[in-house]
Amino acid sequence: MRFDEAYSGKVFIMSNQNIDEAKAVIYGMPMDWTVSFRPGSRFGPNRIREASLGLEEYSPYMDKHLEEVGYFDAGDIPLPFGNPQRSLDYIQDYVRKILDHGKFPLGLGGEHLVTWPVIQAMYEKYPDMAMIHIDAHADLREEYEGETLSHSTPIRKVCGLIGPDNVFSFGIRSGMREEFQYVKDSGMFMARYEVVEPLRDVLKQLAGRKVYVTIDIDVLDPAFAPGTGTAEAGGISSKELLEAIQLIAHSDVDVIGSDLVEVAPIYDPTEQTVIAASKFVREMLLGWV
Repeated sequence: MRFDEAYSGKVFIMSNQNIDEAKAVIYGMPMDWTVSFRPGSRFGPNRIREASLGLEEYSPYMDKHLEEVGYFDAGDIPLPFGNPQRSLDYIQDYVRKILDHGKFPLGLGGEHLVTWPVIQAMYEKYPDMAMIHIDAHADLREEYEGETLSHSTPIRKVCGLIGPDNVFSFGIRSGMREEFQYVKDSGMFMARYEVVEPLRDVLKQLAGRKVYVTIDIDVLDPAFAPGTGTAEAGGISSKELLEAIQLIAHSDVDVIGSDLVEVAPIYDPTEQTVIAASKFVREMLLGWV
């Protein structure tokens, strides 16, 4: 499977047509085969691309213009519908190729399970990596209804691969009692409910380290992002998430890749979720690449 040619006609605003000149590759992971509540996140990547056309190309937050960051939008990976394991294998192989060519991977989901094969590929190249996880849900289950491949399990799988002491979760406000007990027993860092202030402190600890950042759109309160599969009341604002992205950009961590997942456009006829998501992607490109 090639990563250097687009699979769809829709691209993020100002995408470079020449892969060789790009620092980053945007790619979609249109998978929602294991969701436990509302499906539809497989339509997120293309709707985020469409919403990006309404963005300004200049960011006053970063004081940068998108023309200053070369990136190539490869479209969505063609995944085998309904087959989680094969889909994950495809994603891992795809990201491995992006890394082999020295590009920064920026993935658009899709359910949160798609982050797991990305981390497997990242870990092959960066065995000393850490992860920043921004989400409403702990995602620390070992299985859901008997299935180990679930959007409820990716962070637990990541902990098993890179070590729980290298995983830092923020904004968490939902999960089983056993998940929160795992955090206590393993020594993993988790900031409940909040993002910006605990992130500010953790970034000092992570200075100089290679860090992957995964953002689940449901970290936002449903008032700001109703278009997601498992909305959870009590979340942060869009302004707070933008501030978190800026904090990471202006820190001493080395961001090696990122993703934004769980945008399900069908549940938001106002399109405020995809509009917000496209702005976050712009800031991620300008601040982290």
